[in-house]
Amino acid sequence: MNAYESVRGNEGFETSYTAWMDNQRKSSKGERKRRLTEVSNHAEKMFISNVWWPSFGHFTSLHAEFEVKDFKDGWRYLDFAFITEGYRICIEIDSYGTHWRDVNRSQFADHLMRQNHLVIDGWIVLRFSFDDIMEKPRRCQQIIQQLLGKLSGSQPIQSIQTSSIEKTIYRLGCMIEQPLTPSLTSTTLGIHRKTAAKHLRSLVLKGLMTPLQTGTSRIVRYQVNQSDFFIE
Repeated sequence: MNAYESVRGNEGFETSYTAWMDNQRKSSKGERKRRLTEVSNHAEKMFISNVWWPSFGHFTSLHAEFEVKDFKDGWRYLDFAFITEGYRICIEIDSYGTHWRDVNRSQFADHLMRQNHLVIDGWIVLRFSFDDIMEKPRRCQQIIQQLLGKLSGSQPIQSIQTSSIEKTIYRLGCMIEQPLTPSLTSTTLGIHRKTAAKHLRSLVLKGLMTPLQTGTSRIVRYQVNQSDFFIE
């Protein structure tokens, strides 16, 4: 079973994806709405199911077919834009055959210039091939996780001794808008579940996380204590 087949049967994913796409269409108009409604987005859904959802489990701050004004005063559409306080990330999915086969020299130059202007305008640009999304999704997940971890963790935790893995777990907790669990931490970071649980408990002892009780009184979720531990 490949990554997409595994996620496709996940009711939580399908429900969240459908609601997210419905909201994207409702909040759009013109060409963007047409693209979201009429154009086949097979490669883009593969990215969502194989890379984004397994990494974060939510679609907060992620936008599909995001509209930006280009350097020729026209409009361009980014496959995905992740926009949050402090930075903007453009994510592009490139299919080798269909994307480049019929591109002439002028179009190729225009494509590169478009990316240059995105960078000048303050965008961080990530590009993934469709082949990697299908065949090496974990590598793609790690690229995005490393980038977001670096961006959100560029300001050091104050006066608290933490290991590198604890810093990584804490930053993960800052990035996603849901409590961490050992299973989620293990899957996202590629570490053993028992190792994740051990470090989550250590972060609680250091005052960086708060354990949340469940109905059975068994602690399996941990909430980050935000901002007090970061230099603003």
